[in-house]
Amino acid sequence: MSDFAAQRARMVEHQLRERGIEDERVLAAMGEVPREEFVGERRREMAYADAALPIGSEQTISQPWIVAAILQALELKGSEQVLEIGTGSGYSTCLLGRLSEHVVSVERHAGLARLAAEHLRACRAQNVELMVGDGSRGVPGRAPFDAIAVHAAAPAAPPALLEQLADGGRMVVPVADGSEEMLTVLRRRGNEFETVALAPCRFVPLIGAEGF
Repeated sequence: MSDFAAQRARMVEHQLRERGIEDERVLAAMGEVPREEFVGERRREMAYADAALPIGSEQTISQPWIVAAILQALELKGSEQVLEIGTGSGYSTCLLGRLSEHVVSVERHAGLARLAAEHLRACRAQNVELMVGDGSRGVPGRAPFDAIAVHAAAPAAPPALLEQLADGGRMVVPVADGSEEMLTVLRRRGNEFETVALAPCRFVPLIGAEGF
C-alpha cells in the first residue's frame, strides 16, 4: 500500500467513520479518490490533514470531514442530477460524480475551473460538467436538481437555488449569521423547506447576485 493510500485509509477510519459519517457509499468514494491529486504539488504531503488547504485564488479545498458531511446529507443513491456551487479543486466534484448520475458544477474563477477540469480528466470523471459563472444564480435552464451542494457561505439559502431544487430534493449550504457559520441542509416538500443545522463550519463567502 502506498503512503497516500495508507493516509487515505486512516482518514476514512479516524476522521470520518469515528466522527459520525455512516454512509458507506460516501466512505467508499472518499477511500478511493486520491485527494493528493487535487492539491498543489507543494501541499501534497498535507492532503490528508484534518484541515482545509489553500488551492489558489483565495479559495480552499475543504476539510475531509466537511466534504463527507455534505455528501452524507445529500443522501445520494446514484440516480440523482446534482448541482454543485464552487468547483474549487474538483475534489468534491469527483466524489459527487461517483455518487450520482450527473453533476453540473459552477465555479466563478476561470483559472480554478481549468485546473479542476485537468484534475477531473486525470480521475476519469466522465459524468461531470463544468461551467464558469455566478453560482449563486444556479443553472435554471438545467433545473430541477435532486441535490445541490454549495461550497461557500451565504447570508441565507439563495432563493434562486431553492427554486431549482426538485420536490424531495436536498440542498446543503453554509449559512452565515454574523460571525457564525452553520452547515445547513434544506429538504424541499412542495413549496415548503425543512431545515436542519448540521455543524458549525468555516467557508469562503459566496460571491454573487444572491450571495455577498
